[in-house]
Amino acid sequence: MARRGLTSPTLAELRACVLAVRGEKSMLLDAADPNGRSCGSFFLNPIVSPEAAEQVRAASPSASVPTYPQPDGRVKLAAGWLIEHSGFGKGLRDGNVGLSSKHALAIVAHTGASATEVARLAQRIQDGVRARFGIELTPEPNFWGF
Repeated sequence: MARRGLTSPTLAELRACVLAVRGEKSMLLDAADPNGRSCGSFFLNPIVSPEAAEQVRAASPSASVPTYPQPDGRVKLAAGWLIEHSGFGKGLRDGNVGLSSKHALAIVAHTGASATEVARLAQRIQDGVRARFGIELTPEPNFWGF
């Protein structure tokens, strides 16, 4: 809204702002956008104990770890940050699947991709985040037949 100079947006202006932000992240249906062939954010942002959040900070002393205190005293961590800081950068490609070049939280199915490839990359990312930070990432999509 600030970029558009809006201080009291109408509902239509607010909708346009949300769509613009989501479009910048390839989170809209757009056949011309190769990053758009995903189910969106693939992993939930983990909510952990304050001790677990501190372990993440200790494992990355030179980085600013985004944390979001929760009403129950736990801490929400940014799954995309954890993924990137575990060595899985934006635009990573693994066969016919990969991460969006715009944000590391979306697994993209490129031409010829299979569900097995998506599940395999998801598991690789989960294993990498667990090894680096001791944090379990939970997929948002429901899997069946695996």
